[in-house]
Amino acid sequence: MGEPIIQVENLYKNYGAVEALRGASFAVQEGEVFGLLGPNGAGKTSTIEILEGLRTADRGVARVCGLDPEKAGEKFKEIIGAVLQATSLPQKLRVREALDLFANFYPKRADVGMLLKRFQLEEKANAFYSELSGGQKQRLALAMALVNDPRVIFLDEPTAGLDPQVRREIYDIIAELRGSKKTVLITTHYIEEAERLCDRVAIIDHGRVIALGTPRELKQGSAGTTRIEVRVARSLTNGLMGKLDGVASCHEFDGAWVLSSTRPPATIVALVKQLEAENNELQSLEMFSPSLEDVFIELTGRRLRE
Repeated sequence: MGEPIIQVENLYKNYGAVEALRGASFAVQEGEVFGLLGPNGAGKTSTIEILEGLRTADRGVARVCGLDPEKAGEKFKEIIGAVLQATSLPQKLRVREALDLFANFYPKRADVGMLLKRFQLEEKANAFYSELSGGQKQRLALAMALVNDPRVIFLDEPTAGLDPQVRREIYDIIAELRGSKKTVLITTHYIEEAERLCDRVAIIDHGRVIALGTPRELKQGSAGTTRIEVRVARSLTNGLMGKLDGVASCHEFDGAWVLSSTRPPATIVALVKQLEAENNELQSLEMFSPSLEDVFIELTGRRLRE
């Protein structure tokens, strides 16, 4: 592989007493869709805003296309596009006017008519911003991020708050960007989003990258284990679940036990026998193949969106 198009090394950022980033490091290759996956407050937005040049790191290295976002000036703005967590435009600004306005900020620009077509906004070209639905506003934000034909696109929680249908539309757009060899850095706290969209994922928590790899590689870290979620009528003896046959780890979440088992049949048999011995009752039992959620639970002892 060549030089990374995005490079983050030992990045730190504090907001008073709050440590948003505590030595985060990762690199992104050109043409990748790379995901920063983590819960709210993990440091994802701080990282992406430093890479966009919107915030200054306290220490560490951040480079995009070999440039320092803080110091590169106008040249840097010409090679990146960004969709922030929230986009707000004047209510009486028309869709085409918004794209024309943003296009005029750059010496190199995409064709506005093509962008309207690509993002299914042709029929809304003369509509006011206030008349757009949430999904249409997000598609417009994506179109504006591409108006300068950037090499790198930053998407900060691009589907947060959108309904499932609109989310799928955004997924299709990101897949198109991958097909056109654009580099995309996306932040998300949706497991299925990271698994579906990203070539590689950095799981970030409390300002640190705690795991890095393709979704498949990360899930293989849980290879040979199955997640079993169990609810019982009454609490079991403290520490019992972790001692059941085949259980590698266990955690309690919201009244349910989540077991990571290397031998699910043996674990289930042992569980049933123990419940019978304690005159307890099994209310529900579900089994799942390993997911990125399981990786996060194993690393942190809690759910991603707990």
